[in-house]
Amino acid sequence: MTSRWFIFNKVGSSGFLCKSQSGFSYQQKCSLVNVKLKWVKDETLDTVVTVEKDLKAACTLVTLLSSAPQSCLPIYHLSRHHGQLGLPRDLKLSTFIRRYPSIFLESHILDTGGTRVPCFSLTREALELRKEELHVLEQNKRDLLNRLHKLFMLTRDWTLPLQTIDQLRWDFGLPYDYHRSFIPRHPDVFSFVRLPDQRDGLKLKIWDDDLAVSELQKNSASQQQEEDLNSGCLAFPIRFTRGFGLKRKCMEWLKEWQRLPYTCPYSDASHLDPRTDVSEKRIVGVFHELLQLTIQKKTERKNVSNLRKPLALPQKFTKVFERHPGIFYISKKCDTQTVILREAYDGKQLLQRHPLVEIREKYAIMLREGLLDRSKGLYKKTIRVDHMEEYPSKSACDVEI
Repeated sequence: MTSRWFIFNKVGSSGFLCKSQSGFSYQQKCSLVNVKLKWVKDETLDTVVTVEKDLKAACTLVTLLSSAPQSCLPIYHLSRHHGQLGLPRDLKLSTFIRRYPSIFLESHILDTGGTRVPCFSLTREALELRKEELHVLEQNKRDLLNRLHKLFMLTRDWTLPLQTIDQLRWDFGLPYDYHRSFIPRHPDVFSFVRLPDQRDGLKLKIWDDDLAVSELQKNSASQQQEEDLNSGCLAFPIRFTRGFGLKRKCMEWLKEWQRLPYTCPYSDASHLDPRTDVSEKRIVGVFHELLQLTIQKKTERKNVSNLRKPLALPQKFTKVFERHPGIFYISKKCDTQTVILREAYDGKQLLQRHPLVEIREKYAIMLREGLLDRSKGLYKKTIRVDHMEEYPSKSACDVEI
């Protein structure tokens, strides 16, 4: 099922509605118009989510194994990261790893207690791809720094809990151990802090005016009318799933909503009444910018659920995703809700491809090949009988087989 651009991807030939006091325009400035738009399944964008099933977990395991001595770890060390992998709680990690013999090799070792323990390492192809990934990360470190800088500039106090950053780590392309490998390399930009609730956090130390420009503002300079740009009435690119029916009342509301003033997400919005459509357009702008900062222009809905206070947003702020299905698409695949920025995709193809996306696609290909090889019975274990003196003893009941 394909998508089609809606007629309001631009404000239009005139910006007069931005200054009028009639119809929806007046009401939108004084209240939040009660308009509900239905959710319609988009099979093409759903594919964007399903094609990455297990990819995040596999890439995280590759990172852990590649940084370990001899690129090999026993299962009980890997299992400590189970909660960070996004896998079902009832799925044994060893079962997951064994699905993909094109990436992971299994051997057995004897711990200091003499227990036979599964141990996993990386295939030669996976190690080569990991080297390529590290090269890409090094080549794009300035881009990563700028995007992370802009994320913190969106927040009210320039501060975020590490737990929140962890949830966004995959979407931003941050290294798994970013707090050790990346942040300490920029002491002039970030500092670790202890938050009032005693959690560990990260604080931005400097503001950069050059970065305080949203992607919508950058793109609008060449796409929208000069009169609308001068009045600040920027419109969001909008497209709907083919077959999406929009009632006349909703169409009129949306047309005038697009012509409301646009508030840059990097500017102070404390003067806006949160009960108005003008304020809602600012919230849409914040999440539009947040998704633009991610490398694949999408994130799980739960990842932004705890951003209300840092971003100074009202209660139930994520309702904007349902009210604006022409800007955001909510995929309900893979037992989660993923928010996708519609304008970033042409069908299922990402229009602006970050170099790290290319690496992830190569991992995805390896995962699919591994499943195929396993179905053909090509999966074999490498048996080793080594003693791992550096690891503590585990009893048989502690070992995941």
